[in-house]
Amino acid sequence: MVLITDLQYFATIIEYKNSIKYKYIRYEQYENWQKSSFRNRCIISGANGLVTLSVPVVGGRHSSHSLREIKIDNSKRWQMIHWRTLFSAYNRSPWFEYYKDELLKFYNTKYDSLLKWNLDLLEWTNRKLELNPEIGFTDTWKKNYPPDEFEDWRSRVRPQNYSSFGPYCPVYNQVFEERFGFNANLSIIDLLFCEGPNAIHLLKN
Repeated sequence: MVLITDLQYFATIIEYKNSIKYKYIRYEQYENWQKSSFRNRCIISGANGLVTLSVPVVGGRHSSHSLREIKIDNSKRWQMIHWRTLFSAYNRSPWFEYYKDELLKFYNTKYDSLLKWNLDLLEWTNRKLELNPEIGFTDTWKKNYPPDEFEDWRSRVRPQNYSSFGPYCPVYNQVFEERFGFNANLSIIDLLFCEGPNAIHLLKN
């Protein structure tokens, strides 16, 4: 069975919990750009509540290109803003010191392609989780795949419904849990900063 899913910016925890069941994963690259998706955004927990980090893209929400053609709008200082937000949210988390230097390299490197940005972060995250699936991309656009061969998770998890997957996600100690309560199914980076190498065990249970 092959998993077909979206290539997201530090994908949600449920995406990783689901993907670890598959040896073969194919990421959609030909689907037309969809506004309000996790392809260019992720949700974390900050000192004032939930925060959405969004990568600006050329053409914005009105872009009609496929993911493989989407270019990042680097006229905005989004990497600096994202890194400062991550630092503010997680500098007191147990594992931030352990990961910060490697992550900072990504935020100090200019990216033009959203696909390349997401792919580099995916590969980094997989290394930290010690995951090694065979990753590839779709070679054409297909609305449907044979259900006996493929599990289609494209657009299944969106900013509008991500919290509904909370009951299927692991529970762990979050930085601002005493202030806001536990927030389930945030970006995988929240789990990594809070749990470090234990994250993979929580995903598998």
